[in-house]
Amino acid sequence: MKRTSGLVALTGIAALLLTACGGDAEETDTGSGDTGEVSEETGDAAEETGDAAEETEEAAEGEEEEEAAPVRDQNAELVIWADDVRAPILTEYAEQFGEEYGITTQVQVATDVREQYKNATNVDQGPDIVVGAHDWLGEFVQDGSVEPVQMSAETQEQFTPESIEATQYNGQIYGVPYATENLGLIRNVDLVPDAPATMEEMIEAGNALVDSGDAEAPMMTPVGQQGDAYHAFPYLSAYGGGIFGTNDDGGWDPGTVIVDSDETVQGAEKVAWLGEEGALSKSVDSTTMEALFTEGRVPFIVTGPWTVANVEGAGINYEITPIPEFEDGGDPLPFLGVQMFYVSSQAQNAALAQEFVNQYVPTMEMQMALFEAGQRPPALVEALDQVSAEDEDIAAWAEAGEGAVPMPNIPAMNAVWGPLGQATADVADGDDPAERMSAAQEEITANIG
Repeated sequence: MKRTSGLVALTGIAALLLTACGGDAEETDTGSGDTGEVSEETGDAAEETGDAAEETEEAAEGEEEEEAAPVRDQNAELVIWADDVRAPILTEYAEQFGEEYGITTQVQVATDVREQYKNATNVDQGPDIVVGAHDWLGEFVQDGSVEPVQMSAETQEQFTPESIEATQYNGQIYGVPYATENLGLIRNVDLVPDAPATMEEMIEAGNALVDSGDAEAPMMTPVGQQGDAYHAFPYLSAYGGGIFGTNDDGGWDPGTVIVDSDETVQGAEKVAWLGEEGALSKSVDSTTMEALFTEGRVPFIVTGPWTVANVEGAGINYEITPIPEFEDGGDPLPFLGVQMFYVSSQAQNAALAQEFVNQYVPTMEMQMALFEAGQRPPALVEALDQVSAEDEDIAAWAEAGEGAVPMPNIPAMNAVWGPLGQATADVADGDDPAERMSAAQEEITANIG
């Protein structure tokens, strides 16, 4: 309420079938939300996994399925890798595609999609298409593991502008989006019937409940001992601050870190104020926050769609709204996460892969099916309008995400999460905002190199 918010040119089916049935194709490679929770994915960006060759050997030796990478089905002309939530949906559409083009398709479940895809592609065992988060993009481009998607201007216009923006790197589109996610405010309506107009009004209402013994804290956002840069970002962005500047093409510039800028420090001062008010605390992580909210012990939490199922299961009467503005005009804007379909640079049948992502993924049918599986706002405008009209939660998440900043999809983000998270946790705990953000700037810059 506070913010307003084409098709591949091919030579025909015959060419596709020739590509599918022809000789060997040339084979050759950014960090949050699920495909579930964005904050968990970005926090795990540096997690190591074994290489693909070792993992496929382990699979053959009967290792635990959740630890093993899938082995590409060499009998299929089109192979897609996705997580276990999306795979059943994609199987249906892949089979339809296979029938239409007279080819064999296979959808395989990857338990750690990002790492397993990178590792398998390095040894020519990867899929033709992989489904995952947009912030993997810069790393994939750097590794040479993905190809630009040849999407027409007409098709681009069918998606929300922010979702298309998130698929771009160095001015090129590398994926077809299907869902978005972002943070918002969830309010316990029984504790606070009316949505607060400002952050200050929210904290005042929350502290009144604390004083009366009806709440443990006025509001909660996950922090933890090591911080949570993803959840802190809305406050840092409230006055125009952020993490990176932009280059001449409008893309993120890893050589311009703005963590110690006046605008970002002004946002960090609000983090300090929220800490003083008891709304941000190192003792509160996502698990603690969710537990207290579902027990009715906190009136407001800043979180994403992944929390709703447990809130509903606990019988909490809730409402989702945008994160309130500060009285002085600061407007907290969360990161936007986008889920999308990538085409592998090692695709054995690149033309078929391009055809699938351009002809099937942008359809209402497939976007709606993926929505039903993941309950995230669709990226396709027509699908978003339909589900928003039928589901007030989806409409609310979309509203909370208006103006949201697509999470930087450049590899340099891997250098940001730890230092910035710790800095914001320390500021919430009493450290001087300007000094602490300056130290974080130095650490991030050094990490980027």
